[in-house]
Amino acid sequence: MHILLIHQFFLEDSDGGGSRWNEMCRIWVREGHKVTVIAGTAHYMDSDPGGNGKEFITEKFNRNQVKVIRCRISGNYNSGFAGRLRGYFSFTFSGIWAGFFHAKNKYDVILVTSPPLFAGITAVVLSWLKRIPFVFEIRDLWPESAVDTGVLTNKFLIWLAFRFEKYLLRKATAINVLTPAFRDALIHSKKVNPEKIIYIPNAADFSIAAKVAGNFDRDAFRRAQGFENKFVLIYVGAHGVANHLEQIIETAEILKGTNAYFLLIGDGMQKKALLRHVQRRGLENVGFMNTVPRTEVFRYILASEMGMSVLKKADAFKTVYSNKTFDYFSFRKPILMAIDGISRELVEKANAGAFVEPENAKDFAEKIRMYMNNPEMLSEQGNNGYNYARMHFDRDVLALKYLRYLENTVCK
Repeated sequence: MHILLIHQFFLEDSDGGGSRWNEMCRIWVREGHKVTVIAGTAHYMDSDPGGNGKEFITEKFNRNQVKVIRCRISGNYNSGFAGRLRGYFSFTFSGIWAGFFHAKNKYDVILVTSPPLFAGITAVVLSWLKRIPFVFEIRDLWPESAVDTGVLTNKFLIWLAFRFEKYLLRKATAINVLTPAFRDALIHSKKVNPEKIIYIPNAADFSIAAKVAGNFDRDAFRRAQGFENKFVLIYVGAHGVANHLEQIIETAEILKGTNAYFLLIGDGMQKKALLRHVQRRGLENVGFMNTVPRTEVFRYILASEMGMSVLKKADAFKTVYSNKTFDYFSFRKPILMAIDGISRELVEKANAGAFVEPENAKDFAEKIRMYMNNPEMLSEQGNNGYNYARMHFDRDVLALKYLRYLENTVCK
């Protein structure tokens, strides 16, 4: 098969961040298939303007022999909601241009992943032009999450977003969801035919984890980073409104004077404000790092005691699995899960960490103290999470399942 993937935030080889599709494409190419990606020029965590001054369209093969066609988007993507809308719509139209004038090969299927929801416009148009089916993947229930977090407030835009989502769900040949809760919402709230839905969740990349861990000197790395005698708690991911990382800073303030150290790796529109919060409080037990390549992030995870998965307190987030949770699983790190709903159920079912009430710094601090006073729990629960993910969330297994579905159901 030749698969055309539309993914605005497909990572460069050296980027950090959610690499679900980079790894999925790597496995599909390994299995003898071709993948072409239409992507944008701005990283979803980048707090600086993106896209200005770059060529309108660029083409190259990445290290996994995936052809990536990058479309310039408008600058100031992370400057606010208006900037994001400009970024979304500029990619929508430059993506159509790229798909028509640059992605000229014969393709078997189009796969579009959302959010942003508006990438679906590109998929619909190219599906019609190329006369091939498209699969709509839902990584987040958008626009629900944008409404719940206050990012989307305009009533007309909310109405328009829901109408467009309904149209996409109807036009798609198949729909992939990343959580069972998404599937339930589509069937019961959005009246989607269950036969159109497949469930391929986020997953842990055990092969990459094994390579990184194989020659890693944890003690030496910790000494080099100044982590000696510290209980390191790591967060990896976006620093945006939805993540509400203020709760980590508030927790750090409560635990000032202990050996708890909070390391936040990533970027986003709230990062400058978070830095100001730390400086204003005079906290020396919080460290920030910019986005780093994925293998480098893994070293910091290995050097930590626990991982943190954090989101704002909102009903929409009760239906999501956090990407970073699976990275923590793959490196046997227990998780402080400050996300209610199915993410909480995941960690509790695996006995791989503890639930923290979102936006409750006092509860956060109490759970950390529990682990600091009972260090034997770290190894036990870390192993539990690893084994549970091995059984249910192995990237290789799920990527092949997705591939077989495309071959036997969508492209038959």
